[in-house]
Parts: sequence; structure tokens; C-alpha cells
Amino acid sequence: MTGRRYALVAGGGTAGHLQPALAIAEALVAEGHDRGTIEFVGSTRGQDRTTLEGRGFPFTLLPGRGIVRSARPRDLVSNLGAVAGLAVAAVRGLAVVGRARPRVVVSVGGYASLAASTAALVRRVPLVLVNVDAVPGAANRLLGRFARASAVGWEGSTLPRAVVTGTPVRPEIAAVGRAPADRGAARVALGIPADRPTVAVFGGSLGARRINQAVRDLADRWKDRDDRSIYHVVGRREWDEGLRVGPMDAPGGGLGLVRVAYEDRMDLVYAAADVVVCRAGAMTVAELTVAGVASVLVPLPGAPGDHQTANARVLERAGAAIVLPDDRCNASSLATVLDGLLAEPSLVEAMGEAASSLGHPDAAASCARVVEANAAPLAPADGREAG
Repeated sequence: MTGRRYALVAGGGTAGHLQPALAIAEALVAEGHDRGTIEFVGSTRGQDRTTLEGRGFPFTLLPGRGIVRSARPRDLVSNLGAVAGLAVAAVRGLAVVGRARPRVVVSVGGYASLAASTAALVRRVPLVLVNVDAVPGAANRLLGRFARASAVGWEGSTLPRAVVTGTPVRPEIAAVGRAPADRGAARVALGIPADRPTVAVFGGSLGARRINQAVRDLADRWKDRDDRSIYHVVGRREWDEGLRVGPMDAPGGGLGLVRVAYEDRMDLVYAAADVVVCRAGAMTVAELTVAGVASVLVPLPGAPGDHQTANARVLERAGAAIVLPDDRCNASSLATVLDGLLAEPSLVEAMGEAASSLGHPDAAASCARVVEANAAPLAPADGREAG
């Protein structure tokens, strides 16, 4: 479809940006806007093309990658290429906004979002930010001064004109059931005993080496336990380097142990788990709250602005999670924490309820309402073209 767009939804490069972007776009469609009037501006890096193809939304992909904070010659050369890519993206972003003439630009983060957001400001198109981390990144802090509104995941945001909407999650996560029958059925579907307390472990699509090492050693400690299970999503990179995470089969004895490279049925993982051990990315903590699952969070060290620690502390303050620093994540520490939790089912249940109290299962619809409230009025000459 050609012609004026209702919205440009800008951002991508990672699932953490694409998932909320898609959820908001679908919510706008549910509000009556035609798919052809909602265009994505994503990244040539990552899985944007694969994810967006076939969904009915037009999309444009821009170049761009991060700046490495290092003075090593190799990194300096790499940064020159990154700056060149961002410059190209900025020019193309101006062209996209000029061609689409959107009534609003929605920025969900990522390098493509910076180009489109800057273009929106230059061309005086209303800008709405979506900030899913507990602390905004540098780009959102800069753009927030000029945005019409910021849809944020958590209370206490420092962004101007912030509206707490929660973080949009996939519909199947919002529909997770946590009743005993749901847990048993999910465990059977994942290949673990239905009647045992279960620890689920994951660290992103590629994996988290520190967590994987600790859980490999923990499984060896627990190998004779016949009263619990571990469902371990190792991650594709760590799986390919299998010697680093130990054997892929159960260590023997009574422990119920399943290791997989990747899991796309995360709704089953959340339904099956009594406790989750994972990183504290924005999408993960949002899914934990919507699903209502207790967690042990191991924030990624060195994340920009230490945003994963900030995300984890939100859940910790509510009594929904225990925060375990990365440098203390080992089998001994995990055993101490998990043994204590699994010995107190009522505590685990209370942590899950605390997580639920923070959840926003209707976040996508809330974000869509913020977008609609701040879009430019429909010009008479445009008729109903833009939805």
C-alpha cells in the first residue's frame, strides 16, 4: 500500500525491541487502523526481516550498529564504520518520514529508532517514545525532551510526560495459566515430571555463559535428588560450544533434567516453573510479571546504564525476585538460594503473586491509546486514508 501512513513504528535489531513494536502495531490494528498504514522502520542487522515478513505490515530496514567504547585500533576502525552506517541511516530516515508523512512516529529503541525519531523531530511529526527498561537509555533521555509522550514500563520514570503502560508482551505469555493442572500439563509437554517442583533456566537466544556454567555444576550437585527438576534452555551459541556447558544429557540419578538449545514455547516454560533463573532484560522481567512467576535474576554486567540491575531491583523491591550478581552466580550460591525457596512453597507462591501485582497484561492496548492520543489530527485532504 502506498500513500500516507498512520504511524511509523521505529526500532529493532533485537527481540527486545521487535516484540513490543509488533504488539503495539497489532493493538493499533485492533483499534481499527489498516495494516498498510502502519510501517516498521527496522534494522538490517538481526532478525528484523525474517520476523516482519509475512505479517502484512510494510517495512523499511536501515543500517546501523553500536559504538564500541574502546580505544583499541581495531575498535576505532569498527567505530568509523558504525558512524558511517548511522549517517546513512539518518539520511534514509529523513527520506522515509518525508515519503510516508506519518501522523505519528513511535520509537521502541534500537539504532533504527534513533534515525526515524530524529527525522520526526526535524519534520515536526509527533514522536511517542516506548521505554521498557527501568532506566532510560541515553537516546531516550535526549529524545524524551521533545517527545509528545513516553509510554514507560515502570513507575518512577525520569522521562518527561511519562505514562505508565507496562511493557507489551506476546499474547501467549499474557494467557499463561498457573493453576496446578496448568503446571502439570506444561511440564509433561516439556518432557519433565509433572509432580516435581521445577526450576527453569534461560539466558537469551544465544545463552548466558555464567548462568549455564553455574547450572551445569548445580545439576551435578543435585543429580541424586528425585524431588525436583531443571528445565535448562542453554542458548544456541552455548549449545554449539557444548563442552563449555557440560554434557547435554541428564547427569544420572534422580534429578529430572532437560537441556535444550532454544525454546520458542516460552509460555509452557513460565507455566511449568516454580522458580525461573535468568537475566533481567526488559522483556524478560515484563513476562515474569505478566505470567506471575518467582525468579532469581542475574543481571548482565556491563549493560548500558546498568539497566538490567535496575530492572531486577524493581522486582526485588516488590518481593517478586531475588537478585544474584553475576560475579556471585555459581553452583554454591544458586544451591543456597534455590534450596531455600523450594523448601518454602508458600514463599514461592507469594513471590509469584508479588510479580503478578506488577504485571500489565493490557500494556499493548495502553501503548496504542497513548499513540492515538498524540498523533497529529487527520487533515481534511487526507480523508480516511490513514485510518
